[in-house]
Amino acid sequence: MTAALELRNLSKSFGGLPAASDVSLAVEPGERRLIIGPNGAGKTTLFNLITGDLRADAGSIRLFGEEVQRLRVHQRAHRGLARTYQIITLFSRDTVAHNVVLSLLGLSPARWNPVVPLAGRCALYQRAAEVLGQVGLAPLAGRPLAQLSYGEKRRVEIAMALAQNPKLLLLDEPLAGLSREERAAMLSLLAAIPRDITIVMIEHDMDSALSFAERITLLHYGQVLVEGTRAEVVGHPKTREVYLG
Repeated sequence: MTAALELRNLSKSFGGLPAASDVSLAVEPGERRLIIGPNGAGKTTLFNLITGDLRADAGSIRLFGEEVQRLRVHQRAHRGLARTYQIITLFSRDTVAHNVVLSLLGLSPARWNPVVPLAGRCALYQRAAEVLGQVGLAPLAGRPLAQLSYGEKRRVEIAMALAQNPKLLLLDEPLAGLSREERAAMLSLLAAIPRDITIVMIEHDMDSALSFAERITLLHYGQVLVEGTRAEVVGHPKTREVYLG
């Protein structure tokens, strides 16, 4: 079976300091993969390399068998790659629905047509309504984003990513800053995402994320230190040494 995501000997350095060092891993279609590691382990850098926000110094990145190392960010998005960010980056003065529509516009041929106003893009707003319903925010579609709670804004980010019909979804700490109740709700939301979407998630809250992950990759100083099932990684002495204490 062709992997949804395959990294081979991926490396990136900043001023001689390695942020990703010879990283190799494979994520199967439909898999739920958790990336863990202490601060500075290179987790977000790895996501930035996969999406094309950063250019790798060496190595290979394959999405569903296609080499994408030379493709730009928007080209990788057109291949079915979507992501959320550790720091929320939304338009707070716009409505919730408008934020989702803007994410759709980037992949739509309609972005090249300046004649029809955005408010007239009925199909885009219909799709926005669908995904907002999927994340439980349909009643808030017309509300300015600034009026939402932090947890609700996290849900908007998920909606924006899902609206693009991704095949591979990268989630950068979607549970960060959430209350216990909000974390439980977010994990329920993620568990309901169809299996035709492969998910790779970075998360520090390992206790919450363990129930979601099927396989775990532990990064340390930009290297894959441990990889395996939940039981294998949690029970590994290296995991206790560098991450669990």
